[in-house]
Amino acid sequence: QVQLVESGGGLVQAGGSLRLSCAASGRPVSRRIMGWFRRAPGKEREFVASITSGSSTDYVDSVKGRFTISRDNVNNMMYLQMNSLKPEDTAVYYCAAGFGTYQYWGQGTQVTVSS
Repeated sequence: QVQLVESGGGLVQAGGSLRLSCAASGRPVSRRIMGWFRRAPGKEREFVASITSGSSTDYVDSVKGRFTISRDNVNNMMYLQMNSLKPEDTAVYYCAAGFGTYQYWGQGTQVTVSS
């Protein structure tokens, strides 16, 4: 089993920055794909970014150039640096991990961007 805990969310003005962290415990996650997802009010959960064990990354188009995903396999951590935040980035952000598919999910951290 893998337990994931997100932190770093909060309230920020448009144009500001936040850095989300995801701490993994239990089994190591170094060989697992890890990702960030978000769910905005009244919307379906959507993919935000992913990073493989080899640090290949992928992003949804709406965050490219603004968000950066990274991971620290030694300390079982994953991060999402979010810059130039927009009100439409407001959502609960979840980290996830797995082999091929995302089997493990955190409880989420709220990000609110005010205009």
